[in-house]
Order: sequence, then C-alpha cells, then structure tokens
Amino acid sequence: MKRPAPTDRHADKPVIWTASVSRLSELFRDITLEFDALADIEPIHLGFDEAVREIRERLATQRCDVVISAGSNGAYLKSRLPVPVVVARASGFDVMQALARARQITTRIGLVSYQEEMPALAEFQQMFGLDIAQRTYATEEDARAVVNELKAGGIEAVVGAGLITDLAEEAGMHGIFLYSSATVRQAFEDALELARLTQLESTRGPLLPVADSLRARHHLKDLRGDSTAMEAVRQSITLFARSPASVLIQGETGTGKELAAQAIHRAHPLMPGKTQASHPFVAINCGALAESLLESELFGYEEGAFTGSRRGGRAGVFEAAHRGTLLLDEIGEMPLPLQTRLLRVLEEREVVRVGGTRPIPVQVRIISATHCDLEAKVREGRFRADLYYRLSVLRLPLPPLRARSEDVPALAEWHLKHALAALDARPHANLGAEILRCSPLLCAYAWPGNVRELRNLMERLALFLAAEPLQALTPALILRVAPELGQHASMASATAQEPDVVTAAPDDAQIQAVLRRYRGNRAAAARHLGMSRTTLWRRLKQLADEVDEGQQ
Repeated sequence: MKRPAPTDRHADKPVIWTASVSRLSELFRDITLEFDALADIEPIHLGFDEAVREIRERLATQRCDVVISAGSNGAYLKSRLPVPVVVARASGFDVMQALARARQITTRIGLVSYQEEMPALAEFQQMFGLDIAQRTYATEEDARAVVNELKAGGIEAVVGAGLITDLAEEAGMHGIFLYSSATVRQAFEDALELARLTQLESTRGPLLPVADSLRARHHLKDLRGDSTAMEAVRQSITLFARSPASVLIQGETGTGKELAAQAIHRAHPLMPGKTQASHPFVAINCGALAESLLESELFGYEEGAFTGSRRGGRAGVFEAAHRGTLLLDEIGEMPLPLQTRLLRVLEEREVVRVGGTRPIPVQVRIISATHCDLEAKVREGRFRADLYYRLSVLRLPLPPLRARSEDVPALAEWHLKHALAALDARPHANLGAEILRCSPLLCAYAWPGNVRELRNLMERLALFLAAEPLQALTPALILRVAPELGQHASMASATAQEPDVVTAAPDDAQIQAVLRRYRGNRAAAARHLGMSRTTLWRRLKQLADEVDEGQQ
C-alpha cells in the first residue's frame, strides 16, 4: 500500500527511511514493526549508487529526517547524502555470537569486516582453538576478491554483513550474518533521537550534534541491589525527582552516576499523563574537553566567533537541554573561568553564546556528577564555593560496590543472564547455584571499577560460556578469564596476619606501603589506615613538602 503524501503526515512524527539490500532488509522490516507508531518508516531496497540516486530524487519533493543503513552501504550513503545517516554497527556481542554459530559448522572460519580488522579476537580464537582468517574490504569488488581468496584457502564459513554472506553462499560456502536484532533496534532508537534533535534545531536554531546528547533510557529499577545502601539511594532518587533543585551525585568510577541521573530525570513529573522522560536529557563530560572547546559546547557560539566556526553559529548543550535535564559529568574538572560563566547561567537562567551578546532564555534542570571531593577542591581554591553550593542543593552519594558486597552475587547473576541473552545463549538451569559457589571469590574482590567492572567481567564470561555451552561456571573458570581476582586473593592471603586497620598513628613508611598494596587507591588506603581521605591527603602533601625541602 502506498504511503500517504508527506503533507498528510503528522507534523511532529519523524520520517525515517531505511536503505538496505540482501538479508538486512528482512531484519529492518521486522524491527520496523516495533517503531511504526513512533515514526513514518519507509524501506528503500537499494544500495550504494542506486540508493544515493533514489534518495536524492525523493528529497526534492519529500521530507526525510534520518536514513538508517549499515556496513559499507551505510558508510557510502553517509558521505554522499544531505540528510543524517545512522549506520548500524555490529557490536562485540554480534561478532562473538556469529563466530559461535560458525563454530558449530566448522573451525575454519573467515571474518570479513568493512575497512578495519578486529585485533581483540586474537585471545578469543586462541582460547577456543578457532582458526579465524580476518580480512577487510572497501568496495564490492574487494569483497568478492576476498571471499574468493578465503575459499581458495580452505575456509568453509564466512562471517560478515549481507554483501559478504551473499558472496560466500554464491561461492559455495556457509554465510553467517553478522547483525543482530539488538543492534538494528539500537540504530532505530538513535535515529529517533537524531530526528528529534533535527526537529528541535529547525525551531530553536542549530543544535550541537554531540554524541553525548541522548534520551534517558534508564529507570529507577535499573539501580539494582537489595542492600540497605542501595535502598537508601533509591529512596533519595524518588524524593529528589519531585524537586527541580540541582542535584550533585558523588561516587567512584563505575558506581552508576549517569544511571542515577537518568533515573532522576525520568521520575520527575511535569504534568498529568506526561513525564520528564519525554523531554531531552543531555550529558556532557566536563573533563574530556579542552577549556576553549568546552566553552563553545556548553554555551554555543555565533558565526565568526572564532576561526573555523560553523556558518550560522551553533547552539550549546544548555539550549539542547531546554525544558529537560543537563548532566554535567566530572564537574570537578571544569576550569575556574568557565565555573564563573556557568554560575551566571544558573543564576540568570539565560545563556549568551560565545561571540554573541543576545541572552537566550533556558529552562534546564541541572544534575552534576563527580568522583572527586569537591569540598576539598573548594578549600584548595580549585572550585568556586558559590558554584558548589548552587550545584549541591540536593546531594546523592553512591556507595562503592565493596561497601555493599552482599549485592555482588545477585548483580553478577543478573548481568551474566543479560550478557548470555545478548548472545542468544541460554543460561544453565542451575546458574544461580553456580554463582553462589563462586560468591566467596567474587565478594572478596575489591572491585575498584565497581559495578561497571563487574558487568564487564560477566560479559567476558558470557562469551566463554556461549562458546562452550556445556561448560559450568566455576571459580577456576572465573580465575582463567579474570586472573586479577586471583591476584587479589593471593595478596589478601599473604597479608592475613596483618591487622585490617592500623590502630596507631601510621608513620610515612606504613602509609607508602599501604598505598603500594592498594595500587595508589587513596580511598582504599585511607580505610585501611583508619583515617579520612582528607587526612591522608594532608599527610601525603606534608611528606611531599618534606621531600622537596630535603632536595633544596
């Protein structure tokens, strides 16, 4: 059935075209059904030059907000079309899942990827005795030549995108399709978000197209754990969500600061039947950019503000987050001059772009996050006290994983099940019991990377369990995949005779020894020494000053 003319479509409904050939078209078609109510989606069953010609002709009379494609076809379209192109990219799970399917057929496997190889596969193929021949291609002619080369070399199964698997099957080999439903679904979600920003740009002027701009996807239920500490966190988020006041989230790396910020954003009610989740959530890392670049990304800039500035200027993240939430991640790394400008924006509720004079009103809820001690930075003169108090009206400390070790087994099981599901692998019926048998090893580890490190380990374990379905989850397997857990256990055993906490005032040698033991982790060292992190910092500064005086 022919779709209605563009003028008949709802003005606010995004228009998305998918450009694909081969079996990717079937995957696009299946996922389209899930998003049909959110956007007008039309398939274009063409690739490369044919797709470019068709889309350019349609754009002369029709509206399109975003095009979705994949692989080499997506890269080709992205460089030749005047509309945004979201390229579906195969994840590491996609690759491992496809290799696991290929291994059921043969151990002689070819992996053909667009332009770049995947060096991380070396450990995987060595562990499981796979003979993976990696090749790359840039054009269809390259792809055909590579497939023929693999066949001549005795390869029986080829993993790759639709073009590659079609060529492999034409050559009499097994073609293992690389993309999963989860990857394509993510591309559709990214396209919807990009379309929303494109529409916002048309009404408020050019917006900053940063990767950190996103729709909040996490809910309160995603903050998992039954410990008293996590229950207190969830209660605080529920309470804070009712207020438009600024929130400061403090926690170590990997404790889930952005997840907590998204949960606050989604739980904030705006009006009956509508939630903050329908408004923008924009995140920017204040420690990842140089001062000059951070200024233009925060506040935007006018045309001609500096060499290389975009024609027409560009809005900053404050404008992009209008009527929504702006997360200022790693706020403690923001340079002092920008702290002054930020304070003025928060007080006046308006922003002036770099090189401009016109104030632009913004209505934004500010959530800040940091892993450092901002109060100490204020005392040291490295962070403005007035800005600190402006940002920390509400304060949310997130506990490290080692402080809630009772949550580790349940978190490990949950992340492992999700990682296995992403690989289309079924978990063992007794997985819960296997996790419990491994819990002494898991709970004894300090988890310096917190929940993120635990999740990454479970993803690694899932790859090995999916590749060997009959393999049980045992402490030996965990130590083989994550030897750092064994090193920590050995260190703990070697120091079993030492007191857990130094009760007498430690001397400089003891402080240095404990720091070496915890690999420079000052928070862990302070707990072991029985002192606050501030006291430890002062002792270290005093020691450094004494060393400097001795060298003079």
